[in-house]
Amino acid sequence: MQAQNIVFRVRPYPPDADLEALWRRVWPGGEAPGFSRLALHSLTYVCAYDGDRLIGFVNVATDGGVHAFLLDTSVDPDYRRHGVGTELVRRAVAACRSTGVTWLHVDYEPHLEGFYQRCGFAETKAGLIAL
Repeated sequence: MQAQNIVFRVRPYPPDADLEALWRRVWPGGEAPGFSRLALHSLTYVCAYDGDRLIGFVNVATDGGVHAFLLDTSVDPDYRRHGVGTELVRRAVAACRSTGVTWLHVDYEPHLEGFYQRCGFAETKAGLIAL
């Protein structure tokens, strides 16, 4: 894998088959979201490609106002620790800035805290109810 061959695209949405293939590698056992579901709530999304292969994806959902939510940051395991995730998030943040969104939220598991802090997110308290 050569990190310098990676191309990042803010929209268009990747073909569902490409997203499903990436999803199987990143989230074993998880169901890929599919475009029809994401399109209803997405402000934007960013994809990373190595040639024709989708190797990274991040979605940004919105409340339709000043809040947006970074979701599903996904990098193919073969491409991790090469800056792909950081660049996906950087481009998502830039896309949000141009829309008038004031706050970009992200939830993450404890082992990802350092990654999101390096991406510029500050730790904050939040509440959560498991449904």
